[in-house]
Amino acid sequence: MDTPKNIVLLVADSLRWDSVHAGGDHRLPYTAPRATRFDQARSGGCWTLPATASMFTGLMPHEHGATGQTRNLYQHVPRLPERLRTLGYRPHMVTANVVTTDIFGLSRGFETVDRIWRLVPARHRSLIGLLALIGKPRLRRKLLSKDLLLGSLSEDLQAAEVWLQSTMNAIFERARAILRANEKRGERTFLFLNLMESHFPYHIGDQFHTSAAGYWNKARELYSLYHLVNQTRLLGKKDYIRPDMLALLRRRQRRAWERMAPGLDAFIQEMREQHESLVVFASDHGDNFGEQGWQYHFSNVNDAGNRVPLFWLSPNGGAPRIEHQPVSARDIFGSLLRAAGDRDPTLVSLPDEPWRSVPVMQSYWYNNRGRTHTRFRYNQFAFVAREQRYLYRSGHWYSAPITRQDEPEPEFQAMDDGVDPLHEGVADAERLAHLRRTFTDFRTFSDRVMRNASAGNGVR
Repeated sequence: MDTPKNIVLLVADSLRWDSVHAGGDHRLPYTAPRATRFDQARSGGCWTLPATASMFTGLMPHEHGATGQTRNLYQHVPRLPERLRTLGYRPHMVTANVVTTDIFGLSRGFETVDRIWRLVPARHRSLIGLLALIGKPRLRRKLLSKDLLLGSLSEDLQAAEVWLQSTMNAIFERARAILRANEKRGERTFLFLNLMESHFPYHIGDQFHTSAAGYWNKARELYSLYHLVNQTRLLGKKDYIRPDMLALLRRRQRRAWERMAPGLDAFIQEMREQHESLVVFASDHGDNFGEQGWQYHFSNVNDAGNRVPLFWLSPNGGAPRIEHQPVSARDIFGSLLRAAGDRDPTLVSLPDEPWRSVPVMQSYWYNNRGRTHTRFRYNQFAFVAREQRYLYRSGHWYSAPITRQDEPEPEFQAMDDGVDPLHEGVADAERLAHLRRTFTDFRTFSDRVMRNASAGNGVR
């Protein structure tokens, strides 16, 4: 099998499946009719760190160690760029999200990591700094740090500059420059590009602006965005964001997608046709705007948090199709390695053997600096089998059907005590054994997370 000249992995941060597929795929006139589109792809984690770490390692969060409590990837775990380098690809990252950099170990193995906030001029810098400091307690604390007093702007504050302006075109231009330089040397390239247009606060213009009509509703929109990003609902029983504002924020992300889709589609065509690239377009996870009682994307394993768009475009023009088999986005890891020539039989190739993929999702409760209410302090495990989603939380199992529509899936309902969905939902013996091992390992890791969080320690 011929290996691709280049590999491009495009991740639109936080982009929901239904934002992409609402009303069909007409916003991707080049990509959609030429891709293998996975209709039931599920993220391994529910926010950027664990979800991206799973794509970079092929592992679940309890295996790679990067969760809301434990943070850093285990040092012994090989990363995707490291393995692609051994196959002859020069790995480069261009990102608009500080989470994907060296802060949590996701950048290891990349030859270069271009932080786009260092390459583009910030507009309205004073406004950006003010909103960032107001919006994130961690950034407020940095205001009093020794570094800032010495005039050294923190990495976090610089990264916040991309929150309020679009940087996708700058990322694409930097990616083109990397490809041109490597092609002149006759070298192959692996590009990982993280796009923040679909991430909070959802870029509906070149620069941030509200979408609601009228001063009062604009103020409510800003208030809702503040509470969305700060996870204030986890502090108690109050719902800070009203249902109409949750719906507005959901539409805001959809508008952000509609705005970025034409440029993304054209870039995919350019990468595939002019640079003979294998192109994979996906999301790391999907934001949550009230489904299952959650807001934003920590500690949820429902459809909005984990069902992700996934398109695979081979450079040789493979037959397009819609794949309905439920799969895990963490198998992007194995799929890219197999496409690049790795013959490891344990690797799962989503385009060739989607039935081997086991869609399992995990989430670990978000500590929120020790202020999270006790009723939200639980970890979750979920899997998909036989057209059903199964969820384990606080010692109980829940279930809900999956759907083919672009609307949120039904809420989970409690299952009868004594019912074992691992046995009831899975017929294949090998798959059942794998799920049982994964569930057992999750519970062991989860117990450690809970004990160490209570003691104020991390898990290592």
